[in-house]
Amino acid sequence: MALLTLDLHPMFRSDRDIDTALRQTLFKAAATGVDTVQIIPGKGTGQLKKRVLAVLAQKHLKKLYTQMETDPTNAGRILVHLR
Repeated sequence: MALLTLDLHPMFRSDRDIDTALRQTLFKAAATGVDTVQIIPGKGTGQLKKRVLAVLAQKHLKKLYTQMETDPTNAGRILVHLR
Protein backbone atom coordinates (compact mmCIF):
# COMPACT_ATOMS: atom_id res chain seq x y z
CA MET A 1 0.00 0.00 0.00
CA ALA A 2 1.55 3.26 -1.14
CA LEU A 3 0.85 6.39 0.88
CA LEU A 4 1.46 10.01 -0.11
CA THR A 5 1.31 12.70 2.60
CA LEU A 6 0.43 16.38 2.25
CA ASP A 7 0.98 18.59 5.30
CA LEU A 8 -0.93 21.88 5.04
CA HIS A 9 0.48 23.53 8.16
CA PRO A 10 2.96 25.79 6.31
CA MET A 11 0.31 27.21 3.94
CA PHE A 12 -2.72 27.66 6.17
CA ARG A 13 -3.23 31.35 5.33
CA SER A 14 -3.45 31.15 1.53
CA ASP A 15 -6.52 29.56 -0.06
CA ARG A 16 -4.81 29.57 -3.47
CA ASP A 17 -1.79 27.67 -2.14
CA ILE A 18 -4.07 25.14 -0.42
CA ASP A 19 -6.09 24.52 -3.59
CA THR A 20 -2.96 24.21 -5.72
CA ALA A 21 -1.25 21.83 -3.29
CA LEU A 22 -4.32 19.60 -3.04
CA ARG A 23 -4.78 19.40 -6.80
CA GLN A 24 -1.11 18.75 -7.50
CA THR A 25 -0.94 16.04 -4.86
CA LEU A 26 -4.08 14.27 -6.08
CA PHE A 27 -3.02 14.40 -9.74
CA LYS A 28 0.51 13.21 -8.85
CA ALA A 29 -0.91 10.34 -6.79
CA ALA A 30 -3.29 9.31 -9.57
CA ALA A 31 -0.50 9.42 -12.17
CA THR A 32 1.97 7.41 -10.11
CA GLY A 33 -0.46 4.78 -8.84
CA VAL A 34 -0.50 5.72 -5.16
CA ASP A 35 -3.35 4.04 -3.25
CA THR A 36 -3.95 6.58 -0.48
CA VAL A 37 -3.30 10.27 0.07
CA GLN A 38 -3.02 11.45 3.66
CA ILE A 39 -3.87 15.14 4.08
CA ILE A 40 -2.94 16.77 7.38
CA PRO A 41 -4.84 20.03 7.96
CA GLY A 42 -4.23 19.86 11.71
CA LYS A 43 -6.69 19.99 14.56
CA GLY A 44 -7.01 23.74 15.23
CA THR A 45 -10.44 25.36 14.88
CA GLY A 46 -11.45 23.25 11.89
CA GLN A 47 -11.53 26.03 9.29
CA LEU A 48 -8.69 24.55 7.24
CA LYS A 49 -10.30 21.11 7.41
CA LYS A 50 -13.58 22.55 6.11
CA ARG A 51 -11.69 24.20 3.25
CA VAL A 52 -9.97 20.93 2.34
CA LEU A 53 -13.27 19.01 2.39
CA ALA A 54 -14.87 21.66 0.16
CA VAL A 55 -12.05 21.39 -2.38
CA LEU A 56 -12.24 17.59 -2.36
CA ALA A 57 -16.01 17.77 -2.95
CA GLN A 58 -15.51 19.44 -6.35
CA LYS A 59 -16.83 17.34 -9.21
CA HIS A 60 -13.60 17.15 -11.22
CA LEU A 61 -11.62 15.99 -8.18
CA LYS A 62 -14.24 13.45 -7.06
CA LYS A 63 -13.50 11.50 -10.24
CA LEU A 64 -10.00 10.74 -8.95
CA TYR A 65 -10.92 8.98 -5.72
CA THR A 66 -13.33 6.32 -4.50
CA GLN A 67 -13.55 7.18 -0.83
CA MET A 68 -12.69 10.06 1.46
CA GLU A 69 -12.69 9.68 5.23
CA THR A 70 -11.63 11.58 8.29
CA ASP A 71 -9.49 9.49 10.57
CA PRO A 72 -11.61 8.49 13.61
CA THR A 73 -8.58 8.33 15.90
CA ASN A 74 -6.99 11.61 14.73
CA ALA A 75 -9.27 14.56 13.92
CA GLY A 76 -6.42 16.38 12.16
CA ARG A 77 -6.06 13.84 9.34
CA ILE A 78 -8.05 13.12 6.15
CA LEU A 79 -7.51 9.95 4.12
CA VAL A 80 -8.37 9.89 0.42
CA HIS A 81 -8.45 6.47 -1.27
CA LEU A 82 -7.75 6.72 -5.00
CA ARG A 83 -9.14 4.59 -7.81
